[in-house]
Amino acid sequence: MKRTLGVFDAVVVGLGAMVGAGIFAALAPAAGAAGPAGGALLTALGLAALVAYCNAHSSARLAARYPASGGTYVYGRERLGPFWGYLAGWGFVVGKTASCAAMALTVGAYAWPGQQHAVAVAAVVALTAANYGGMQKSARIARVIVAVVLAVLAGVVVACLSSGAADAGRLDGGAPGDWAAGGLLQAAGLLFFAFAGYARITTLGEEVRDPEHTIPRAVPLALGIALLVYAAVAVAALSVLGADGLAGSTAPLADAVRAAGWPGLAPVVRVGAALAALGSLLALVLGVSRTVLAMARDGHLPRALAAVHPRYQVPHHAELAVGAVVAALAATGDLRGAIGFSSFGVLAYYAIANASAWTLDSAVKGRAVAAVGLSGCVVLACALPAASAIAGAAVLALGALAYGMRKRVTPGV
Repeated sequence: MKRTLGVFDAVVVGLGAMVGAGIFAALAPAAGAAGPAGGALLTALGLAALVAYCNAHSSARLAARYPASGGTYVYGRERLGPFWGYLAGWGFVVGKTASCAAMALTVGAYAWPGQQHAVAVAAVVALTAANYGGMQKSARIARVIVAVVLAVLAGVVVACLSSGAADAGRLDGGAPGDWAAGGLLQAAGLLFFAFAGYARITTLGEEVRDPEHTIPRAVPLALGIALLVYAAVAVAALSVLGADGLAGSTAPLADAVRAAGWPGLAPVVRVGAALAALGSLLALVLGVSRTVLAMARDGHLPRALAAVHPRYQVPHHAELAVGAVVAALAATGDLRGAIGFSSFGVLAYYAIANASAWTLDSAVKGRAVAAVGLSGCVVLACALPAASAIAGAAVLALGALAYGMRKRVTPGV
């Protein structure tokens, strides 16, 4: 495919995926898991960021070595063997397809609550059409969305922290009984969902200029900017709502600006949330379709999905297939539970990425980061809500079974 993305556009694509998914979807459930101490939520954010950094470091090293579409599907196949690459790709496609539907439903919930499913389907159709038109068009849309969302979030932070309702005491550690290791880890696992967007950069390996230098620069930049944004917004929301108020809110940032005495900002926040979810959906569809492309090339999915459009130079069959599945899920699905399920699949994906990075060389730093990342992924996946962990494990097992049956029917594949 055509290499058109530089560092700036790659960072924007990653930010578009992270900011939309994180701030407007994961903050409230994570606050509920972390408990009544505001400091616990901020600590969980730090833990999620640490694991995400390790994953990003390992992914960037691998992407520089293997600058091809597919991300960890390619890395696992090349470093650990075909089965592990397949399992990573399977977990990514299934988990992120559910995330796409969740983001589409988020758009509908904020834009037109009474017609949530219809708006969600329309958003999927519109963004699939935009992606079909070429990578540069998608990157331009992502730039606009990210700029607007960051401006809205800056307004939220300023409104909350400058108001008389802000209280730094809500950020403290609370009483000793307010902290629980299980809740802290579960909150970190849920917040990890908010950081997973930088994977879009590595899955676009065939469309990035000079990938050996661009990807290792773009991934940590996108992750660092997202962490700063998340920390600022979390502190601002906690300062006016407290941990319990944040956990009990269905629209925490809109409620935060109301509590800060700026009710006129609430509609702006709703628009920002819808745009953020659109940006996340745009980047998610890009990433899933590129992994489908890579798996189709190897015969793990129908080979027709590996076609690249002769004019637009995008995997158009994969994009249309992903768009159709996401639209169907958005028309019939429910938003609840998607975050935990997606987090489990993506944590499994990055566990394989870290294991792959371990094999690159014997450099102490690289192996230490990969080891911390692998351990963190396993711990956070096990700490997720039981229903999400069981469903995620069942889906991975189903994928492994399908791989084994295919190997028996078609030896050597």
